[in-house]
Amino acid sequence: MGLVSEVLLLPFAPVRGSAWAIRQVLREAERIYYDPATVQAELARLEEQLEAGEISAEEFDRREDELLDRLQTGPRPGTYTGEGTGEGTAR
Repeated sequence: MGLVSEVLLLPFAPVRGSAWAIRQVLREAERIYYDPATVQAELARLEEQLEAGEISAEEFDRREDELLDRLQTGPRPGTYTGEGTGEGTAR
């Protein structure tokens, strides 16, 4: 039965491959977005903008709160599961 289902589902292979690729890109983007080093670098840039007078103190506070929330929240649970394949585990 497995061979028959594979043959019947063969026309959908590009869709399944595209969906897999999209999941991988989203997983990597989320990993980078929540990476503490990335957030800390953004906080440093934000502080430089404040000191240079490019943003107001209110804007600094608002954006700093967003970054700190991102640092505390982290990725959604199950982001690094890899769907049982062992890939994408926490590094």
